[in-house]
Amino acid sequence: MSVAASADQEEKPRPVRASVVGSAEFVLPYHQDEDVRSFTFDAHAAPYSRPLPGIPGGLPTDARGTVKLSHYSAERDITYTSKGRVDCLVTGVRTSTLTAVITEVSPGGPPIVGNRVGFSVYDGGAEKGKGRSTDRVGFSWNGVNLLPKGSAPPQEAPVGTCMAPAPYAPVTKGGYAVAHAELPVPPSSLKGAPGPASE
Repeated sequence: MSVAASADQEEKPRPVRASVVGSAEFVLPYHQDEDVRSFTFDAHAAPYSRPLPGIPGGLPTDARGTVKLSHYSAERDITYTSKGRVDCLVTGVRTSTLTAVITEVSPGGPPIVGNRVGFSVYDGGAEKGKGRSTDRVGFSWNGVNLLPKGSAPPQEAPVGTCMAPAPYAPVTKGGYAVAHAELPVPPSSLKGAPGPASE
């Protein structure tokens, strides 16, 4: 093999836009049951595409795409599903956080249409010699996003864009692919436009 060919193989082009795609089942490390939980992501960065009040050019973390959630309840023998519209995505090497606003919930599911939920993904690839995924996923409910207030029972806190806990739940089937790209500077047409307040 020539030196040039070897260099071409080593220098893989970086993605122009970040993304998180894939579908996987996972388990909760702190709660063992017979339920089957899965998330499907089709999230793609779309920087500076979502104008906001005071931020007419949008943000470098703007994104588009969908999330699909599925939860089979063994106790009730029913599968609950929901869908959401992705609005934010940030990636690092093998990692990402994203948020989506829920647009659909199947009958009997929680009343969360209109709520923003957060996810994190770790793209660990396959375990050497075993072929199984080492991916992990995290999400912003089930007790990880609470607001304790004195003696009152804690309430679930609102989720801001791209906010999610660390990916704490191991994937058991399927997997995710995180394509990392740096957050881009605004296009020249937006430079100097009002943006979020900085410290």
